[in-house]
Amino acid sequence: MKSIALNQPAGPAETTPAVGSVVGGLVRRPEMGSFIGLIAVYAFFSIFGGADFTSASGAASWLNVAAELGIVALPVGLLMIAGHLDLSVGTVIPAASMTVAIVSGFYEAPIVVGIIAALGLGLLVGFVNGYLVVRTDLPSFVVTLATLFAVGGLTLGLSIILAGSTSVALQTGPVAKRLLGSFVIDGKFEVTLFWWIGAVLVFGFVLTCSRFGNWILALGGDKVSARNAGIPTDRLNIALYMASGLCASFVGLSQAILYNSAQVSAGQSFIFNSIIAVVIGGVMLTGGYGSVLGIVLGTLTFSIVNQGIYYTGFDANWASLIIGILLLAAVLMNNTFRNMAMSYTARSKTKVRS
Repeated sequence: MKSIALNQPAGPAETTPAVGSVVGGLVRRPEMGSFIGLIAVYAFFSIFGGADFTSASGAASWLNVAAELGIVALPVGLLMIAGHLDLSVGTVIPAASMTVAIVSGFYEAPIVVGIIAALGLGLLVGFVNGYLVVRTDLPSFVVTLATLFAVGGLTLGLSIILAGSTSVALQTGPVAKRLLGSFVIDGKFEVTLFWWIGAVLVFGFVLTCSRFGNWILALGGDKVSARNAGIPTDRLNIALYMASGLCASFVGLSQAILYNSAQVSAGQSFIFNSIIAVVIGGVMLTGGYGSVLGIVLGTLTFSIVNQGIYYTGFDANWASLIIGILLLAAVLMNNTFRNMAMSYTARSKTKVRS
């Protein structure tokens, strides 16, 4: 009788708990609120935007925006998980654009030299941000706001002195153009999209598969406890800011190569757009909570709203209102799913102890 019972297929009563456990686990995932928001936003614009929005050209319009924004949002998101902000990305982007354009465009140095100079600028600004934050113990909002204006002023002043203009042309060779500033796949999608995918894999590995990820989450939870636990919080903060500066400068130089010119005034929208994308992705402003997958979903959601409004026939002036409502709804939804996850974890621990 025992062997017959073992060979019999499991009944519905036996499979239901397993299925329910899987579904419940997915629902309690911190990214679930971001995922639901992404699906809802895409469905909305698919209905009102029609075939133009769902076409390859329509997809390229918001994926190209997501790629550039996503490369900046990833390190900004990790900084926010660690309990910090970086507002200086808004001026690092045009500063890097002008650097590569002046070095390799105006002064005609090899494009490799311009790229290294631009990336070096981003690393330097990131180092200064991180060093000031850890040494002065001032809020990161204040420090990066100061460097935002300082870097912007230096970019404007030096551009006038060195190039005599706030706009500089840049012509690059085919290799640099193909790798950093071209449209691929039927000439619609920016090559930056592939760089974004690579950045997602790198940052995802750092946050979920390395000790640095635990350090970042611990730093955002309680920096004093993290320091007492032996985590090198100062070096970690500086490294995170340098990563943010590096990614922002990469976006800046890729824009200059893509559009064959650089503008001093470009990049300001990235300041708040990156933060909005990260918050929509479920990262807490107070730190200690978030994921790379959530940041990706938030970036996609923001980009769809940002570009989808132009396919609907609605007045584009309403886009800011939609983004504001989306931001508030996303925070409320993310809080709901986060509370569900935390309450489930608490109940699980209680059962284990009992």
